[in-house]
Amino acid sequence: MTVRSVTQNQVLVVDDEPGILTEVSLLLASSDILEVATLSDSRAALPYLREHQVSVVIVDWVMPNVTGGELLQKLTADHPQIPVIVMTAMGDVETAVNCMKAGAFDFLTKPVDPNRLVASVRKALQVSDLGNQNRILKDYLLADRLGNPDSFAGIVTNSKKMRAIFQYIEAIASSRQPVLITGETGVGKELLARAVHSVSGVSGPFISLNAAGLDDFMFSDTLFGHKKGAFTGADSKRDGLISAAAGGTLFLDEIGDLNLASQIKLLRLLQEREYYRIGSDLLLKSDARVVAASNMDFTALRAAGKFRNDLYFRLCAHEFRVPSLRERLEDIAPLVIRFVHDIALQQEKPEPAVLPELLASLAQCTFSGNVRELYNMVHHAVTCNEGGILGASDFSGIKPVPARTSKVADPTNPLLAVFGKFPTVFQVEEYLIGEAMRLTNGNQTAAAELLGLARPTLNKRLRQERQ
Repeated sequence: MTVRSVTQNQVLVVDDEPGILTEVSLLLASSDILEVATLSDSRAALPYLREHQVSVVIVDWVMPNVTGGELLQKLTADHPQIPVIVMTAMGDVETAVNCMKAGAFDFLTKPVDPNRLVASVRKALQVSDLGNQNRILKDYLLADRLGNPDSFAGIVTNSKKMRAIFQYIEAIASSRQPVLITGETGVGKELLARAVHSVSGVSGPFISLNAAGLDDFMFSDTLFGHKKGAFTGADSKRDGLISAAAGGTLFLDEIGDLNLASQIKLLRLLQEREYYRIGSDLLLKSDARVVAASNMDFTALRAAGKFRNDLYFRLCAHEFRVPSLRERLEDIAPLVIRFVHDIALQQEKPEPAVLPELLASLAQCTFSGNVRELYNMVHHAVTCNEGGILGASDFSGIKPVPARTSKVADPTNPLLAVFGKFPTVFQVEEYLIGEAMRLTNGNQTAAAELLGLARPTLNKRLRQERQ
């Protein structure tokens, strides 16, 4: 048996002919399917699967000891989430039908066509990857927990919509497929791209490129690099950002602005994971994960012929939209409080108090620039403030919203700092439960103890919130 490093994208090949094992391993490796384990004894397959994480299994149909048919039956029963590809020299229709009825993902006749085998394995990996993500996402949603809360610590939010995005990011963390992030300008797309990188746990760096305004030459030279002497002024070799992102994440911001010529080159990179430096005929490989972002409407761009359909569908293997600040008004209060604290600290001045009327007034704004616009407003107000208290008068263009009672207007009231207004009992209860679940990383028993509730009571209230 030969085994390469184990990952969630590992392919296991079971065949009693060593020559076939070597041939299949080399073929898959040459197609960038590097994580391959081989077994020449079919009896070792099930024990191997109990000890290792495997995404796809390729089995020979005719083998001594445990036949391919027997192994297929056990695999579909004990490991139904793993696609099984059957290879056999028996090319009759009856065998093929029996294989598919038994649950095989695909049936290939020996001698196997190399292109057909690679295409089948890639498709099986995608199916396995999608199933794995669905299972993880289901677990996250049911448990309402985060496995890597530190990866999202820099994103200030009380929004359930944002928390759902965090859970989705964790569900797709193991995938190396591209991610497309959409949303209005200023919602925090790059912060979430960095969270994707952090949760993935890759060893390489996070490299960012803004595609807006780049012509095809500038895009190609920046991304792919060039060979020395490739053009006038190319006095030395340039490696390019895709090389710098090796083993990590390449973030392409404003991808909707990319011109059509550059789109074709990016498509090849995503399809083949291969590229050429300008002026060079040396084919290079890339293992960087691509995360792209845009504030544009891709449906409209594609309809107008400004964005290639094939590139879009390559980019959106995983896709999510970041809600605007108008859609998560509950984030205004914690964002303002964090911004005031950070800006005062940067400017080495006393942190001004935030009047509740200010938070109520800000909640009435449209915020076309979203979180970035709110930050700029707070930065200007804190910079200019000299009285130690921030109110609506410190912000140009917003109308003060009077508080209902003097008690509500009390700037020392901690409820106002959290909610921006005097909350209802239901809102306080919902907030406390959410905080308890966050502090205990989704452990309902520990959260119930913090809240002074019985665990069944907490479980019942969590179910009611999700309905």
